[in-house]
Amino acid sequence: MKKPNPSTPEPSPWDDVQEEATVPAVAPVEPKAPKTRPQARTEASAALFDLEGLMNDFPTATDLERFVYDRTGIILQLKGRANKLKYQVAMDVLNGVEVDPVFVGGDNPYIDRTDLVPTEDIRPTPPRDSTLPDPGDEQNNFLVRTMVHPDPDLRAEGKKVDCIFRKYKNGMISYEILGPIEPRPTGEKIDKYGRTRPEIVRMIDPRTGEQVVTRKDGTLTPMGRNLRAMLQKMRVNTSNFWDVWVDREFAELSGGTLNNPWAVD
Repeated sequence: MKKPNPSTPEPSPWDDVQEEATVPAVAPVEPKAPKTRPQARTEASAALFDLEGLMNDFPTATDLERFVYDRTGIILQLKGRANKLKYQVAMDVLNGVEVDPVFVGGDNPYIDRTDLVPTEDIRPTPPRDSTLPDPGDEQNNFLVRTMVHPDPDLRAEGKKVDCIFRKYKNGMISYEILGPIEPRPTGEKIDKYGRTRPEIVRMIDPRTGEQVVTRKDGTLTPMGRNLRAMLQKMRVNTSNFWDVWVDREFAELSGGTLNNPWAVD
């Protein structure tokens, strides 16, 4: 048996790996042809839409807006625009050209606004009574969720409102109806499909803003007399809501008072 010559090194498995690792460094780099392909597709896409084709196929702004929306998902506002301008804007969007945001809308072009029932806007909250103390002077408050609704129709249905009472350090008491706001369909009309629809949806808004119940001198406002009478009918053990939760008395105790309650300033 012939012994291997010690002067001849045995082949190493790492030699092949090292040689393969060096191959990419010397391999020729192929030209990056894909860079030119998107441009070719864009040019082909642009050739598919022109003014004449759009004007022949979509005679109205609504038809044009719907076609653009179906193809691109972009909502355009083209009604009332100059004829050539609206087709130019539509063609630009279809061809991937960015257009002025003034032409971009927010209403789905498939929605016919004449079929929608108008809804009354919610009015602003009434202002806070200017004679009330600063909100930071509040002593306590009490939320009643079972107050009868001021609207006669909703009151007949048993609806309630959330009403919060606040008492201030100077003895003033206030009330504020917080809501809720209820939609009420009003009137009837027949739409183009023969369906009966409301003429308008009105918003029944009971909110009052913060108003005076008890003045600084201890007298009650007309609304205050009504509210106090109602809360006095709501019983709490042997007392009532007004005396226990609304017209509460708090003694502010300082360190000296705790040691000597007989010291009065």
